[in-house]
Amino acid sequence: MPHYSKLKETKVSSETLYKGIVGFKKDTVRLINGRETTRVYLAHQGASAVLPLADDGQVYLVQQYRYPVGRTTWELPAGKRETYQNPLSCAKAELEQEAGLRAAKWRKMTVFNPSNAFSTEYLHIYLATGLKRVNGCPDEDEFLNVKKFPLSKLYTMIKTGKIQDAKTIIALLMYKSFYAEK
Repeated sequence: MPHYSKLKETKVSSETLYKGIVGFKKDTVRLINGRETTRVYLAHQGASAVLPLADDGQVYLVQQYRYPVGRTTWELPAGKRETYQNPLSCAKAELEQEAGLRAAKWRKMTVFNPSNAFSTEYLHIYLATGLKRVNGCPDEDEFLNVKKFPLSKLYTMIKTGKIQDAKTIIALLMYKSFYAEK
């Protein structure tokens, strides 16, 4: 098996295939062996998600219909970052809009690439505590149910496939591994 000391592809040209809420790009790149090939990918502004942990140790999730998978899902409040937002301000806005909550304390848990083979998205996950109810205001095309779950039930829902959303699984398992009191 060869070992490559400089794994890098160099952009030769770029074409925007679609630009909207997200975009699609097609780039020609030069490989390390000098050949050229094409890379098509989703250009994404980034997003933030929130693990809202109540004082009683339970977590709020939102339920919504996800058209691409054809079913409802339970997941963390989350959303795409606007150009004027940093990741934390995005997380705060999503928690209020989707779950009708504000938090007194915020802690960044992680940032990850949901699909680095075909997307530029970085998703930032925050732990929010000291929660207070406020009036939520989902986007006009969002219809959400909000429910509070015991952590033990959420871990069972992950294990049994009732929670399949990657950001939610990552946040909950990270919480269990690194943040929960042992």
